[in-house]
Amino acid sequence: MALDAYRITEEPYYSPAGNEVRLFEAAYAVRLPMMLKGPTGCGKTRFIEHMAWRLDRPLVTVSCHEDMTASDLVGRFLLEGDTTVWHDGPLTTAVREGAVCYLDEIVEARQDTTVVIHSLTDDRRILPLEKKKELVKAHPDFQLVISYNPGYQSVLKDLKESTKQRFCAIDFAYPDSAAEAAIIVAEAGVERKVADQLVTIAARSRNLKGHGLEEGASTRMLIHAGKLTGHGVPFGEACQIALVTPITDDPDIRDALASVIRAAV
Repeated sequence: MALDAYRITEEPYYSPAGNEVRLFEAAYAVRLPMMLKGPTGCGKTRFIEHMAWRLDRPLVTVSCHEDMTASDLVGRFLLEGDTTVWHDGPLTTAVREGAVCYLDEIVEARQDTTVVIHSLTDDRRILPLEKKKELVKAHPDFQLVISYNPGYQSVLKDLKESTKQRFCAIDFAYPDSAAEAAIIVAEAGVERKVADQLVTIAARSRNLKGHGLEEGASTRMLIHAGKLTGHGVPFGEACQIALVTPITDDPDIRDALASVIRAAV
């Protein structure tokens, strides 16, 4: 199979927070397109990796961005010697081969780009390749999944209603403190005491959302800090480069977070 390299052969660590695994399996059984909603770094990507492994399907991930065009998704003709040859994009490859296609942070893409997915999200399950004059019928195992962070959106940068209403959606949030500490222990390999300290810092930083920070420290960032401490970086320095410096340049906010770190130790 062309997408064997995209198969996840080892079970990705994932700690369910509720019934999201059962809901996703039900949606996949009837091939409904899915939207994963929640703040950055809360576990959406890890969840879809886990589900692709559970369903034994290859996972094609596309990180969306504002310069991405429809051709970047579906493919384009490229010059090879004296001729032009069609090359499928990642979405077309997933449609043909029956993979799960995950469009990460889809709202970052231009709205005229995301329109190309509409015909894949209803009963037609087709992908028109206008430049190639081909209509690709989705493989029976194909599923489309998008991620979406409502907290980042504005009127000028949001999903079209006509796109939103084509998806079922599951809400994600940061895990509760006990679950988040357990994830850090498993992912970063640190002692529970260190994980608890990181969770405490994260909780304080999340309280600053809307008061100088757009988002608090994510679970992903806590894992990064944990991994650094596991490789000999002092706790305070690990927190500084993994939790503080990436999310703010404001000296007052940095001082506030530094105080939180000192208090947590």
